[in-house]
Amino acid sequence: MTVTIELTADAQARLEAEAARRGITLDQLVADLAASLPSESGDEERSALTFLAAGASKAGITHRIDELLADGFGRS
Repeated sequence: MTVTIELTADAQARLEAEAARRGITLDQLVADLAASLPSESGDEERSALTFLAAGASKAGITHRIDELLADGFGRS
């Protein structure tokens, strides 16, 4: 697919510099940036929340964090 966009000289220079830094073409950089945007369906929002239970372990002190904070844990 071919797309034509109008950019300021500064925006073009920044994109070209980033593409060079990554060792890819300007076309590939724009495609990569577009691919990182959320889809219309919002599937990325759902997958971005998968980390929420990451600290829900009974090992260590994570399950007692509210109790420890209430007791003043970490206060000088």
